[in-house]
Amino acid sequence: MSTVTVLVGSLRADSVNRQLAETLQSVAPDGVTFQIAENLDQIPFYNEDIDGTDAPAAAVALRELVANSDRVLVVTPEYNATIPAVVNNAIDWLSRPYGTGALVGKPFGAIGVTPTPYGGKWAHEDARRSAKIAGAHVVEDVDFSQSTLEVDVLNDEQVLSNLRTALTALLDAEPALAA
Repeated sequence: MSTVTVLVGSLRADSVNRQLAETLQSVAPDGVTFQIAENLDQIPFYNEDIDGTDAPAAAVALRELVANSDRVLVVTPEYNATIPAVVNNAIDWLSRPYGTGALVGKPFGAIGVTPTPYGGKWAHEDARRSAKIAGAHVVEDVDFSQSTLEVDVLNDEQVLSNLRTALTALLDAEPALAA
């Protein structure tokens, strides 16, 4: 049994990335559960002055969700050639307290789709870099950046096959030992 927490980078209700995140359970092997971290838009921007014993409830809930999961997967589009602020902010909160944050040692991947020719690859690279600095065990083989220009990503068998391959890499990764 493995639990994967999913951070969705688009806040739109009908976002294709949100729909892709919701599709994960249907393409996953038996025994794997995906839980989408809800309410990322309710977490204030990270500020050390409001962190600690009185941290905002939404940030505490996210930390607990990730701490109790086995893996983390970001499913995100690309905004201005990088990760959306909501993903960056979530990683900031999950990185604290430094060295013992909820991401430390967790297998981590970033995937997603965009209506550009690049499929969001820069956003995924930036999410992986930020998570690695936060202590996550970034699984480089989890690489799925898909353009939506010519493909119905939710119904294309090649896209779903690529998604399964990325998921397998994340699920096969062992947690890293904390330093």
